[in-house]
Amino acid sequence: MLLPRLLLRNAFRHRLRTSLTIVGLVAAICAFGLLRTLIGAWYASADASSSTRLVTRNAVSLTFSLPLSYAPRIRAVEGVNEVSAAAWFGGIYQSERNFFPQFAVQADSYLRLYPEYVLPAEQKAAFLKDRQGVIVGRKLAERFGWKVGDSIALRGTIFPGTWTFTLRGIWHGAQAGTDESQLLLHYELLNESLRLRAPGRADNTGIFYVGIDRPDDAALVARRIDSLFANSLAETKTEAEQAFQLSFVAMSSALLAAIQAVSVIVILIVMAVMANTMMMTARERLPEYATLRALGFRPGFIATLIMGESLLVAALGAGLGMALTWPAVDLIASALGNYLPHFRIAPATQLQQALAALVVGAVAAAWPAWQMSRSDIVQGLRHVG
Repeated sequence: MLLPRLLLRNAFRHRLRTSLTIVGLVAAICAFGLLRTLIGAWYASADASSSTRLVTRNAVSLTFSLPLSYAPRIRAVEGVNEVSAAAWFGGIYQSERNFFPQFAVQADSYLRLYPEYVLPAEQKAAFLKDRQGVIVGRKLAERFGWKVGDSIALRGTIFPGTWTFTLRGIWHGAQAGTDESQLLLHYELLNESLRLRAPGRADNTGIFYVGIDRPDDAALVARRIDSLFANSLAETKTEAEQAFQLSFVAMSSALLAAIQAVSVIVILIVMAVMANTMMMTARERLPEYATLRALGFRPGFIATLIMGESLLVAALGAGLGMALTWPAVDLIASALGNYLPHFRIAPATQLQQALAALVVGAVAAAWPAWQMSRSDIVQGLRHVG
């Protein structure tokens, strides 16, 4: 028990210096955690993707549609067990600030492809029977205070007009990474409306979600689907759902690289501050270390004192920084709304914070510990008084 008490007393011998160092560590560890959480949120949709789902879209761009008639031909491809059409709806709820994803889907087949959307049986049945009905994720319902049976009015942008729906169900995710911030409506309702208002836009869809039997056959099935529509007016590009999601992430690759670099720079800066603190501390105590050496203490004990003090200060700063990361993440998540629905701290991020603090404490003390343990006793004693 003597060594921990000695480390604690040494660490707070200069309370102001130690307190300021801990404040710097808290800020750095918290900032590091927020930046890593931001990066994780960007990749969350890709990480939550299923290996048994493919996405088929127009080979030119997502802005170009595909004929709905492709669905039965894709379904007939060997290795495919399910096909569902989906289209981005893009309506506005009350104001542009209330953004959230909205998709028109072929409800029955879509829900079979996404078993991670867990709906009560009666709500699922009500949704499937009512083409005017919609279902939403739990987080989206909580955001606007929606309850089953509520009427939801959306102002169309891609599909003009005012669309009024009835909320028939609220799903929760079977997994931690499942998106609970979307609204799903019936594709058939949208298509019927287009047939009346804009026949040229009817019977087309944005993408097809494709269920496959074996994840190992994903590349082979994708080639089979694309070869089926080669040299047609609407050629396709089929890829794994994760690759499809990562294509959106790739659009921000430069920004993500910058964020990753900043997260490392933050740690390097606080490491330099910590190293400077430990060097100042070691120089001030040179006569004390020389006295301990003269009394017979081994160099390893001197190194342990310096390293232990540095790690203790780093641990205190890391603990407070990690604790503050939780409310900071919650605050930012509420401000972001549905722009980053997966903005939440992960266990891996907290582990990275702890490891970063450990590295800072160890590296900052390495040089002064080595230097003081090898210092000349006589030279050290000369500084007494």
